Amino acid sequence: MASSSTNIKRTILNEDLSNVEFETSEDVEVIPTFDSMGLREELLRGIYAYGFEKPSAIQQRSIKPIVKGRDVIAQAQSGTGKTATFSISILQSLDTQLRETQVLCLSPTRELAVQIQKVILALGDYMNVQCHACIGGTNLGEDIRKLDYGQHVVSGTPGRVFDMIRRRTLRTRSIKMLVLDEADEMLNKGFKEQIYDVYRYLPPATQVVLISATLPHEILEMTSKFMTDPIRILVKRDELTLEGIKQFFVAVEREEWKFDTLCDLYDTLTITQAVIFCNTKRKVRISDIFLRFLDQNVFFFFLK
Repeated sequence: MASSSTNIKRTILNEDLSNVEFETSEDVEVIPTFDSMGLREELLRGIYAYGFEKPSAIQQRSIKPIVKGRDVIAQAQSGTGKTATFSISILQSLDTQLRETQVLCLSPTRELAVQIQKVILALGDYMNVQCHACIGGTNLGEDIRKLDYGQHVVSGTPGRVFDMIRRRTLRTRSIKMLVLDEADEMLNKGFKEQIYDVYRYLPPATQVVLISATLPHEILEMTSKFMTDPIRILVKRDELTLEGIKQFFVAVEREEWKFDTLCDLYDTLTITQAVIFCNTKRKVRISDIFLRFLDQNVFFFFLK
């Protein structure tokens, strides 16, 4: 935990959260461009090929301290590039000549673990990086084969990762960074002990990075057990609503009034993009016809 002498900005939230304290390190540097981050050339090629032009706010503040080896707690709104934040930092820190696992990413779901793997491989497309998704519900033999081949990064769920460590298939001797994505979910919904089980097998000097959309105070307290003087890059919980998205509802008393209401919305508001959820296939098809009549580009699908 950071000492009280460290320059820290403390923010106390409103009355119903009066005991929840969030801290943001004041000495965090804002780096406005990827080019000025000192990243390796092949990584920059991957970043721009992926479609990034300018780093988001969380990327401007978090990438440098992670690359420097600092423990980091980073909190940002959903959709602001959290995954790319630690993926870029991971790729910058790798020794691709060493075919051993150097970074371990833990996620609460299989889908998120696979998503992280895909982002790392895409950003590292010019680096010859090896990254494997080690998740439950998949072929155990394939995990063993991939890990025996050698993976620079392993992205996985705690249960399968710990199983591979216990089997000595996932060797931890060269791991230098542990990333916990969706940290609030990981620590607050039953994964805490599994994370500690994994952590006990890692080298003592392993860097720890926690990135999440929300980080309640009780979660931050837990991090003191395995983080050393972490850099904190946080936002207040009441600021987590996505910028640029207006939230409202319209009370429609009768079913047959819904499409008239939808027409009124399109007549009243400038809507460039929209997602419309319907509870029947018939309504989806009617919505599709209606939007095409308004010269809107439409894509629709059904969940079975």
